[in-house]
Amino acid sequence: MYRRSTPWRRTALSALGALVTAALIATAQPAGAAPAPVGPADRDSMGRAFARAASEFGVPRDLLVAVGYGETHLDGHRGEPSQANGYGVMHLVSNPRSRTLEKAAELTGEPSAGLRTDTAANIRGGAAVLRSYADGLGLDATERRSVDEWYPVVARYGGATDTATARLYADTVYTLLGQGITADVAGGERVTVRPRAVEPERGRYAADAAGGRQRAALSPDYPPAAWVPANAANYSAGRSASISTVVVHVTQGSYAGTISWFQNPSSQVSSHYVVRSSDGAVTQMVRDSDTAYHARSANSSSLGIEHEGYVADPSWFTDAMYRSSAALTKYLCDRYGIPKDRAHVVGHAEVPGNDHTDPGPNWNWNYYMQLVGGSSGGGGVQLNFASYSTLRSGSTGAQVTAVQTLLNQQGYDAGTADGIFGTRTVNAVRSFQTARGLTSDGVVGARTWTALLAAGSTPVVREGSTGAAVERLQRALTAALGRTVSIDGQFGSGTAQAVRDYQSGRGLGADGIVGAATWSALQTGR
Repeated sequence: MYRRSTPWRRTALSALGALVTAALIATAQPAGAAPAPVGPADRDSMGRAFARAASEFGVPRDLLVAVGYGETHLDGHRGEPSQANGYGVMHLVSNPRSRTLEKAAELTGEPSAGLRTDTAANIRGGAAVLRSYADGLGLDATERRSVDEWYPVVARYGGATDTATARLYADTVYTLLGQGITADVAGGERVTVRPRAVEPERGRYAADAAGGRQRAALSPDYPPAAWVPANAANYSAGRSASISTVVVHVTQGSYAGTISWFQNPSSQVSSHYVVRSSDGAVTQMVRDSDTAYHARSANSSSLGIEHEGYVADPSWFTDAMYRSSAALTKYLCDRYGIPKDRAHVVGHAEVPGNDHTDPGPNWNWNYYMQLVGGSSGGGGVQLNFASYSTLRSGSTGAQVTAVQTLLNQQGYDAGTADGIFGTRTVNAVRSFQTARGLTSDGVVGARTWTALLAAGSTPVVREGSTGAAVERLQRALTAALGRTVSIDGQFGSGTAQAVRDYQSGRGLGADGIVGAATWSALQTGR
């Protein structure tokens, strides 16, 4: 070990805005205690895994949890990689610029396959990498016991090559430590970190700070956003078509990690904007007038907005994120004359020629489009019919187009909404049916139609209510009851009677009011 020759200047942690807190409390071992053998039962406990790894490698347990939570909300995503090819709770990365997965394997002796899929091994690998970085910076045993001394180590763990993005990553971790974490994780466990006062030793990362706050360039196109340009290899200057669409994405990674990935020339991807989960902060990375690489066939005519988080985890989709992103989308639509409807504000999954599923079934399109100030319906796609026919492989027509549109909106990849019920649509229907507890036969009958048409937010609506949610309800009732319910967005006496009929037939309280229980029944195809 060696000590730093130059003292680090202590600076106060800047406020980053309210973060969505989460976490789990575990019993930590005394400092320096030898880790107990890890058995199969222990590997099921994330809390014990954090405690053991912290003790083995001399990394503060709460810091280790905060790094993992900032990366993944402590969700290993069943070993599936992030956008940057990172794995597990600790986001061990294997890409041309960052090799923390390989480094963890070398340091721990754990095979790469285990580090990707086994949570305990992954947490141990993350702790080993952090400790190796601490050793490289010369932190001694006394310094390692203070979380404030680990700031440069955390900044390096984020993998960014520029100071501003590295600091953004580390500041997120230290804000989590300051606010505390309470996260419900797999197996019914709860991991927690108690709030604490933090004054991180930023070292060289303090050089760009003024008064404890990082200075950032402002966006040239959207005034509320910061400006951090993507690497020039990841987008093309100029456009070959006029801007006509906004594409909504989910990053499959963290905010700072996504910014760093778009700065990596090997990624070959980018988007125009990135939105943070905790407080809705926005960073622009590609000028509106340039072509970001985000949506294949739609690149030349679209603007891409990435949202921090993971498709399968709704905890990332905060109200702050929805409101901030919707304000950005409204601004872009107004500026470029883009209609505020679901034919022109689309998910990545809905763009022809793409193989992605984001933003997925947890993205609340109805709420989002209400905030944008446009239509939450299918845009130019017809969804309203006097009756809904049974559809299967080989079917064609407008109702097939409606099914494909609804599936794509919910994150089930039905391919291009071309009105042809082919293999891709069959597979998407089966996936949707499985998720809703329906018979997975790939046939769209009354129950599947009902679940598809009812999907979305679940506001309480009753006689006198109006709007998109009522229209969605009327479509679902038409399919469920097998009779025409007027689809006009007006909750009148006819709709109230249809609701009571539906409730009576499903053993629900027949009060004519559509609350959580009635929505739940509709959305599961009852």
